[in-house]
Amino acid sequence: MKIQGRHLISATRFPSPHPRITLFRITYRSEGLSVKGLLAVPDEDKKRPGLLYCRGGIKKVGMVRIARVIQLASNGFVVMAPFYRGNEGGEGNEDFCGEDVADATSAYELLRSLACVDESNLHIFGFSRGGPMAYFTALKHPDVSSVVIWGGVSDMTLTYEERVDLRRMMKRVIGGTPTKKEAAYRQRSPLYYSSAFEVPLLLIHGSKDKNVSVTHSLRLKEVLEAEGKHVESWFFPQYNHHVPPRENRIVTDAFCRWMKTQQEEKPDL
Repeated sequence: MKIQGRHLISATRFPSPHPRITLFRITYRSEGLSVKGLLAVPDEDKKRPGLLYCRGGIKKVGMVRIARVIQLASNGFVVMAPFYRGNEGGEGNEDFCGEDVADATSAYELLRSLACVDESNLHIFGFSRGGPMAYFTALKHPDVSSVVIWGGVSDMTLTYEERVDLRRMMKRVIGGTPTKKEAAYRQRSPLYYSSAFEVPLLLIHGSKDKNVSVTHSLRLKEVLEAEGKHVESWFFPQYNHHVPPRENRIVTDAFCRWMKTQQEEKPDL
């Protein structure tokens, strides 16, 4: 299988744990930088819906997991998962939903250009910090069929307030505190970009989440609904940021069906 697409520099076969899904380690161009990622392609010889997977965390925290990429691809998607700049041998440095949003949008453009992808059937999934990455990619590319954000950040200032353990990193990466760098924190916050958002959105959140409080999703849902946008939500009162493996699979399979149909009911766990 030969991979060719927009922004692509190279695609090297990578060992896959699934007999019918081919994995590639991708190098692609993003704003002049060479950035790395994973691409998973189901082996059937037909066009598939595409799914951009925006990971959470930063650097070694929340890295792209092969098992997660395979799980998404096993639901019938060609999956592109960028590592973001500065990771796994990529050039540049992560900017925590600032300039590195370009790494997600460039990956989306690469995914859309692949011969094995149905360019009219494209979706984005963002987890945690990947929520803003997914949201801003959809703002730039409103041709996206749907977006799912799970445990996603909607307000960087709220993250700074809630996560004392992240303040040093945020001040270093963003350039200061929310008081001193208000514009930079707002720039990274989907909450302030509701009027232009036109893509069907599903918000998933555990009410016990201590990493990214459910307030992020509640506030985003409120502002989007006030604008008359298409937003749905699955809130789980029993879960925190990381859902147990069995329930995680159930919810993941359910949101994959929602992506395809946009009519799937909240799963019964």
